[in-house]
Amino acid sequence: MKGKDRMSFVEEYLRELKETLDKLPYSQIEKIKDILLEAYREDKKVFIMGNGGSAATASHFACDLAKGTVGKDDSRKRFKVIALTDSVPILTAWANDTAYENIFLEQLKNLLDAGDVVIAISGSGNSKNVIKAVEYANVQKALTIGLTGFKGGNLKG
Repeated sequence: MKGKDRMSFVEEYLRELKETLDKLPYSQIEKIKDILLEAYREDKKVFIMGNGGSAATASHFACDLAKGTVGKDDSRKRFKVIALTDSVPILTAWANDTAYENIFLEQLKNLLDAGDVVIAISGSGNSKNVIKAVEYANVQKALTIGLTGFKGGNLKG
């Protein structure tokens, strides 16, 4: 890329980024922040899940909550957060022995308590394994948060 082409690429990228940021639902983001702070204060667990790129986002989000909120003060209270995407043995065992659509649900059956938070990340909002886990979490009286793209799919509910 030559200098002018590179600059027009950067300008276009920044323009699109600004458009995207302007469309964010700030009141919903504020509500998510409040839910997470309440979970932190009440020693509730936070579970995060997704498939593919959303699995990577779930893992990164869990890392940020677990480590990024501590800072340099090691005595500080910590988030209890688990990325349901991070244990390949657990994921493949449930997928192999039952069905792929149960990989998150079965983990929640072992760990979830009422009042915990379940965050589901899905571009389409239609992943069966994510939907089943959210439905279970709702029945168990956990708080559920869906982060989706496009129109939200079935996760939007």
